Amino acid sequence: MKKNSWIPLVLLFAFSLSSHAQTKKWTLEECVKYALDNNISIKQTELDTESALIDKKGAIGNFLPSLNANASHSWNVGLNQDITTGLLQNKTTQFTSTGASVGVDIYKGLQNQNTLRKAKLSIIAAQYQLTKMQEDIALNVANAFLQVLFNKENLKVQNEQMSINEKQLSRSQELVNAGTIPRGDLLDIKATLASDNQKIITAENSLLISKLSLAQLLQLGSFENFDVVDDTMVNDENNILAQEPTAIYDKAKEGRTELKIAQTNLEIAEKNVAIAKGGFQPTLQGFYNFNTRISYADTALRDGNGAIIGVQSAPPFFDQFSNNKGQSFGAQLSIPIFNGFSTRNNVERSKVSLEKSKIALEQQSLDLQRNVYTAFADAKGALKSHESALIALESRQASYSYAKDKFDVGLMNSFDLNQSQTLLSNAQSEVLRSKYDYIFKIKILEFYFGIPIIKN
Repeated sequence: MKKNSWIPLVLLFAFSLSSHAQTKKWTLEECVKYALDNNISIKQTELDTESALIDKKGAIGNFLPSLNANASHSWNVGLNQDITTGLLQNKTTQFTSTGASVGVDIYKGLQNQNTLRKAKLSIIAAQYQLTKMQEDIALNVANAFLQVLFNKENLKVQNEQMSINEKQLSRSQELVNAGTIPRGDLLDIKATLASDNQKIITAENSLLISKLSLAQLLQLGSFENFDVVDDTMVNDENNILAQEPTAIYDKAKEGRTELKIAQTNLEIAEKNVAIAKGGFQPTLQGFYNFNTRISYADTALRDGNGAIIGVQSAPPFFDQFSNNKGQSFGAQLSIPIFNGFSTRNNVERSKVSLEKSKIALEQQSLDLQRNVYTAFADAKGALKSHESALIALESRQASYSYAKDKFDVGLMNSFDLNQSQTLLSNAQSEVLRSKYDYIFKIKILEFYFGIPIIKN
């Protein structure tokens, strides 16, 4: 083997490890889609939809005939009545009976029809509930995603401040050695560095917690290496703030899921009233019954003196099955006259629920209007706040630069310099806070206007 021929292998192995160690960075779109596929709350709501589908099958089954079969077999020992002669005799008999019955609702006050209509509406309501849950999860994911971005940028700011102060410490040491500033200023800078280190630790913890929150929302099993892309663009790409609040509200009334849920619940309540009123009407059922019986008994034949002279066997099985069969069919009419006010109370109770559903729909419309106008005002306010924060940051940066120049020539002490730097740090934090607050509020406003969090 040639000398140093192992070096390429080591480099290749190191590159492989480095590539494997690179963490996948999730986009907002990937986070939302993953959450929609894996979130527990969404899965629970999907089960509600499946339950509604089962209820529909049950409602369809009400239109079908009912078919039941029965069979029994018994042993009778001792004094028994002969089913043929009617006489009592001491003997052992076996008795088998079989039967079948068919029943069908001919008329039931339209309850079956209204129950089926209600079941169909319940499926629609369950689907709307699933959509609403997906929308809520998407908004929660977007908020958690932006919180991670905020904490990442905040950590960068704190590290930059630490780097600036470390350079300032080195410069202060030179100024102290030159006798330009007192040694106390150097100690102030060291104290500031210690405070910066604490801020970095706090920022790191906040970032870790925000990543954990987002990972749990996505139902990820591991979050240690979880990270998101550094997408920090701030803009109103859909120009939503150019819309009038009334236009956004009108658009929201057409598409918002909570209104559709309330409207569907109102229709379900109307069907409940119709079902309850059906209890006042007569019901007509058709029926058909079939039955047969078979007995097994060997009867001893005796002469005049009581001596057994032979055995009389029961008729053959299939002969009895044919000879003893019976059928009945007809219709049964039931007319409700008085049932302890139960039907009337059911109707009154369903009417109360109907009124509550009407009020809920009206309240949902009012809430939507208030939420839209509030979201619009919040988004405009967040934009102005962010613009003001940028102007303030520019001024604080100029102020700090001026203070640093004065400090470098001994015209400002470290305390005043630290105060200027603190104000700059606060201004940077406010820019970050206002930026992500604006982004999220724009997302909410777009959401009401029918623009999804992610494009399909």
